[in-house]
Amino acid sequence: MADQELPFWKRKTLTQMNRDEWESLCDGCAKCCLHKFEDPDTGKFAFTSVACHLLDTETCRCSNYQERTFHVPDCVELLPTNLPHLAWMPKTCAYLLIHEGKDLPDWHPLVSGDPDSVRKAGISAYGRIISEQAVSNIEDHICDWPADTIKKAAARVKRGNR
Repeated sequence: MADQELPFWKRKTLTQMNRDEWESLCDGCAKCCLHKFEDPDTGKFAFTSVACHLLDTETCRCSNYQERTFHVPDCVELLPTNLPHLAWMPKTCAYLLIHEGKDLPDWHPLVSGDPDSVRKAGISAYGRIISEQAVSNIEDHICDWPADTIKKAAARVKRGNR
């Protein structure tokens, strides 16, 4: 297959992608929008089922994406330069996979052609999350499912099941 026939994520690095290509890599799983706690002694992360107040829990998309870092100062803008340093990123994240030289899994919308394939594959946070506006103590919502779905999906990616 000629290079030009390959999908952009197979022929370009993250830094070579244009804005539309970069943005289309997001599969909409919303796991990066969940609150998490880092253990200062071990560096391990505890995930919660609590999402940023800007996340639309029905669509798993940011309700104010363009201004998110203004409204949520600790919202991290993903960039090719900071991606390797974000230890909390889901191992199934397309940005991370491409950075590591891996291909996108079969459930990624760019591969499947179905914008709902992430949800159908059980990778999405859809149906398992609540907005931070609805909780009084985020620590009461620590859970295992984000890490479990990340591990299972990462194993599928590693096995080459696309």
